Amino acid sequence: MIAVLMSLVSTSLVFASPPAQHEPYPHAAEPIGTVRQIYDGVLPPDLAVNTFRNIDRLFPTHTVSRSSHPLPLLPAATPLGAIDFVDRGKRYKLDEYLELNRVAALLVLQDGRIKLERYRFGNSPRTRWMSMSVAKSITSTLFGAAVKQKLIAPSDSVTHYVPALAGGAWDEVTVQDILMMASGMRWNETYTDPRSDRRRLLEAQISQRRGSAMEVMRSLPRAAPAGVVNNYSTGETQVAAEVLRSAIGRPLADYLAERIWSRFGMESDATWWLDSPGGVEIGGSGLSATLRDYGRFGLFMLSGGVADGDSILPAGWIHQATTPRLLSHDNRVDYGYLWWPGTSPADRRDSAYSALGIYGQALYVNPAARVVIVVWSAQRKPTGAAVVDDWQFFDAVVAALRPS
Repeated sequence: MIAVLMSLVSTSLVFASPPAQHEPYPHAAEPIGTVRQIYDGVLPPDLAVNTFRNIDRLFPTHTVSRSSHPLPLLPAATPLGAIDFVDRGKRYKLDEYLELNRVAALLVLQDGRIKLERYRFGNSPRTRWMSMSVAKSITSTLFGAAVKQKLIAPSDSVTHYVPALAGGAWDEVTVQDILMMASGMRWNETYTDPRSDRRRLLEAQISQRRGSAMEVMRSLPRAAPAGVVNNYSTGETQVAAEVLRSAIGRPLADYLAERIWSRFGMESDATWWLDSPGGVEIGGSGLSATLRDYGRFGLFMLSGGVADGDSILPAGWIHQATTPRLLSHDNRVDYGYLWWPGTSPADRRDSAYSALGIYGQALYVNPAARVVIVVWSAQRKPTGAAVVDDWQFFDAVVAALRPS
């Protein structure tokens, strides 16, 4: 599989040319909503679509620079056939999945070739779409790159890199703890509750005042010993961003471009939200990229973390990051290093995993079937609005792509 992907990379150096980046962004003049409306789940459908493809207008951003040698994504000789599957007792086909889950774009790759590419709601190959928590998995992967370069170690103390958290409960927390969302700090992730910790963090981001996010994190009380309990916390991914920024000594966007984006052949610039002007990237959301470049990131993972002939990630890192982890006291959690391992028998057999974001964003990778699936959605609420289980759809696509 790695040989197949690297062959495609080599081909890109000869035949591919970058898109016309000087052309105006096709959605730049569209009216958009506010970030509070996103998290309140009150955006009208059309305004939600406009907003999700223009999130770089909501906050200052850093640019993730494209490659000068894009990796071509060519059509497969045989496209994806009919999809017909059952979820919770109901049968669905592809078009029903797209409509019911308000899918805005869909990309299916196998062996680095396009089996299906579909755009809806006026999107196109030039559209950049929000990642939401898919960005968490990309942040995690940058930790792997930094570990490979010996810039950081999973056992390091978080407060070694973030002095603003030192002198309290965070002194017990390691880098590995935050990669497993196991700091032990109390956290309420409810997006639509204005009193939740998640919304306190959002308000700190809206303030665009440097250091305000870490003030929120420092104020959290301890609910469990570090490394014992997993509790989903976007706040911990902002701590992760601060840790990584300190360890690598440059913006996360620059590091992503240097180690992966430009070297693996992403064809378009991406953007990444900042916590303040010139500040630190939002480690848990705010990356905006094209459909095919999200797909290329999946191919990077599928390649074993190889870019431009160089191993960007440590040996075994992808397996550690994408499989269930064992916390202290033998507490097993179905979560990796900010990646979601598959839970169905088929996904476990294939070691499949996903990066997932609210409103229905997904990057699914199946190493055994050599499949990458990217889904953009504009669902009506941050969570709980999907009619069809994405994992069931992913399993159906993989089943349809297996040799009969």
